[in-house]
Formats: sequence, structure tokens, C-alpha cells
Amino acid sequence: MAEGRQTEGRPQGRRAPFHVMAKPMGPICNLNCTYCFYLEKEALFPIGESFRMGEGVLESFIRQYIGSQDGDVVHFAWQGGEPTRVGVDFFRRAVELQRRYSGGRTIRNAFQTNGTLLDDGWGRFLKENDFLVGLSVDGPGRLHDAYRVDKRGAATFERVMRGLEVLVRHGVEFNAMTVVNRLNARHPLEVYEFLKGMGARFLQFIPLVERRAAGLGLAMPPGPGAAGGDGAPVTEWSVQPAQYGKFLIAVFDEWVRKDVGRVFVNVFDAALGNWSGSGAGTCVFSEVCGSSLAIEHNGDVYPCDHYVYPGFPLGNVVSATLDEMVNSARQVKFGLDKREGLPRHCRECDVRFACHGECPKHRFLRAPDGEPGLNYLCAGYKRFFRHIDPHMRAMSRLLDAGRAPAEVMAMMARAPRG
Repeated sequence: MAEGRQTEGRPQGRRAPFHVMAKPMGPICNLNCTYCFYLEKEALFPIGESFRMGEGVLESFIRQYIGSQDGDVVHFAWQGGEPTRVGVDFFRRAVELQRRYSGGRTIRNAFQTNGTLLDDGWGRFLKENDFLVGLSVDGPGRLHDAYRVDKRGAATFERVMRGLEVLVRHGVEFNAMTVVNRLNARHPLEVYEFLKGMGARFLQFIPLVERRAAGLGLAMPPGPGAAGGDGAPVTEWSVQPAQYGKFLIAVFDEWVRKDVGRVFVNVFDAALGNWSGSGAGTCVFSEVCGSSLAIEHNGDVYPCDHYVYPGFPLGNVVSATLDEMVNSARQVKFGLDKREGLPRHCRECDVRFACHGECPKHRFLRAPDGEPGLNYLCAGYKRFFRHIDPHMRAMSRLLDAGRAPAEVMAMMARAPRG
């Protein structure tokens, strides 16, 4: 009963707000994307597992999560695997439970999908319940289909576009999530213009970095404070560091001249937050991490979506509380280790404030002095952040003056390009 009453008020003494990514179908997906790091998680669970979040787990998660949030708006995020595999009735029940435990707060739902299973039934539900949909698309057909294939190895682009048509037809708000890989990174402006052309105004660019482990599939990432530098090679589809930097620069140069305030790009938004002193607003570019957890279909809670591995579970939402898990000494250390584990090369870097070593899962190189823990993407990020510095300074000054960062476009129009 005490736990139930907690949902009516606000929890006390928590170290910081936190977010949980929910996986109602675990790693199960109808696609078989070449680069997907999550499909292999199926091996973590018993053979014959249903991989469908049960009623008890769902209710416990929703009740606790709402009760653990301080604000008047509570944000839920649903991902996978592929969450549409669980069926629309599951989410109808989730919405019912959210209303039951809301305590008068506003509930927002974000839903990441490959789009291939969307139909008018989904479209009506998503619109009626004001879901924000993240659509996974890697660019125009030939780029998207290079790696985003189904279980038969067949192309998926046309099916994704039909899913997009469902969202547009029903007026569902959507954004685009693009995995930047070794192929589409060669075509930054083509990818950017395609995403804008499909109507997306919020873009997430996620760099693809996956490593091979000898005979064991993908390599487990180093912990935030672990000594990286083990030299495990990246997959042939992983984006290269300099390539990623060039991709971001090409898109940024187009964006800063034409689209500021019209199109929002996750990396650029985070950069402006760090330059202006308001904070990145995303874990990868924040000084510490540990506040973005993941919950699997069976209720197990992990410190991060990228650390769903044996030995990392913090507990289960049925037998422990989210507040206990996020405030545990183990999770606090996980978050602080991101900062404490930086090699000296990073600590002395002129753009450390913008990067903070990025995601710990990418810290598997050695710095020039031989110290382990250097981020694989370091060279690309350095080039990118140094390139955007004058523009970010200009936008920060505009913000300080109470003016819109979009005014930078007029400033850019008067400046020579090159």
C-alpha cells in the first residue's frame, strides 16, 4: 500500500531525474538488420521465452515510473526489438494503466518503430493517444536497404514508406532516426534532404560502432570506467571516425545556413546546449551518465540500453523499486565512471566540454600516449566540434541576448562560404 500511495505525490531525496526505455517485446523483431546489436540479446533469456511483457510487469513499471517522476509531465519511451510486434491491444492497456496512475499528471508516449507493421488500426490508436513516433530510416531506398533487411534478407524500404504513409494519413507526429553507417555516411546531403523531404523535422543521427569479438559475435562494450583499448576490430559496416566527422560537418553546414529553427538535429541541439551552458540534454554528450535505464520485457532493469549483458542487471521491477535501482551505489558509480574514466588526452582536450568522451561503449581505443579509454569516434568529433565552434558561439550569444538562434542564418548569408 505504501508503494501505491507514492504515485499520488512526489518522491523525496532522489539524486536526479531519470528516464527508462521500455522494451515490451525485448529483442524480438520482424527485421534482421545487418548491424542490429540487440537481436543477439535473445540468447540472454531461456529457450521458449514468450518475449511479451506480462500484465504484472507492465503495471508495476507504469505505477513505479510515474511515481518516481517529479515533473507534471511524464515521458514514456517504448522501443525494441520491434514494439509493434506486441500488438496494439498491449498499448491500449498501457494507456489505461497510465491514466489510472497518472495522479493528474500529463503522460507523453514516444514509440520507436521500423514502420513495416503499421496499418490504419495503429494509425488511429497512435493519433487518438497522441503518441510521438520515431521512424527508423537510413535514407533513400538504396542506402536504407543496404543493411535494413527482413528475415529473408529482402529489402524493407517500400514497407517503411507505406508505414510513413499511415502516419501522415492519420496525422501522427513523427521524427526520423537514422543509423549513420559506413555506406550512408558517404552521402550526407542526400540523406539529410531525403529525411526533410519525407516530412521529418526532428532528426536523430546515431553513429554505428560495433566491434567483433573472436568467434563470439559482437563484442561487449567496456564499462564506463573500464580500461578500453583492447583493439577488437569494428565491423565492416561501422562508420569510420573521420567519415562520421565529415558527415556531421556536411549536414551542419547545410543546416546552419537554411534550417535553424525549422529542422532539429539531435547532435546539433546537444552541442548548442553544451556551448550555451544549459547542458546537452542527452546522455552521450553529458559529463556523467546513469540516468537513462532500460527495462526488458521480463522486468529486468539495466543501467543503459547498451549494457544489456549478463552481470549488469540492477534488479527486477517486480521485486525492487526503480528508485532503489537508479539510486543504488552500483548505478551511481556506473554514471560517475563516465567522467572518472576519461584518459588524460580527453581531460586536456579543448572540446571536452562538448563531447565529455561521448558514450562509454565506444571507448575502446588507446590515446596517443598509450592510455586506454579513448573514444573510437574521437578524431571525427574533434574535427566536427572545432568546425562548428564559431557558429555555436554566435548562437549562444543570440540566446544570451534573448534572441532566436535562427538569426544565425542571416549572419551566415552575409558570410562567404568556404
